[in-house]
Amino acid sequence: MANCHRFASAIRLFTQGDIYTHTVRLRRIVLIIAALNVGYFIVEYYFGQRFNSIALLSDSVDFLEDASINILIALAIGWSLRKRQITSYLLAGLLLVPGIAFLWNAIQQILSPEIPEGAGMSYVGLGALVVNLFCAFLIARHRNEEGGLVKAAYYSARNDAIANALIISAGVVILIYPSMIPDLVIGIIIFIMNADAAKKILSTARKDNQE
Repeated sequence: MANCHRFASAIRLFTQGDIYTHTVRLRRIVLIIAALNVGYFIVEYYFGQRFNSIALLSDSVDFLEDASINILIALAIGWSLRKRQITSYLLAGLLLVPGIAFLWNAIQQILSPEIPEGAGMSYVGLGALVVNLFCAFLIARHRNEEGGLVKAAYYSARNDAIANALIISAGVVILIYPSMIPDLVIGIIIFIMNADAAKKILSTARKDNQE
């Protein structure tokens, strides 16, 4: 009987240790993603101003929002279900921040219209695409863990990669047909994708609450 108790205790310790190791690994991944997002926010915001691109400026705010999301996730990993649900609602709201930034920048562009630099947009968008694909790759295997928290980081990186591909395309179009319209259209698409991601995060949080 004593041997059985010792064996059960050993299994318990091993399991707890394995969970702890997994938590530390997941927290490290989201913090790496947060650091990458902060770094490219600085890059993209600078060049968005330099190239007069609404899409780049909106996407740069998206990088800053992604960094905030991943920092919140790092703090919330291991919390109770209730705390994770509350954080999920907060993250869903953060996903709409780039849309607000787009509206502000769009108004400024309409009041003082300037045609963006297409080549510059494409190069910066390509760099952003590489960063977001790498972030999506890092988080993909964990996207169904911690309720809606990690899923928020995955959807955010995935949507950003799609937006970056669209920015590259818009830059090419502007090179051929100089206009501010492609820049505005991409900003609208970025807003719609983030709104859809917010809806998915809220749906996951409600599902966790029902279960």
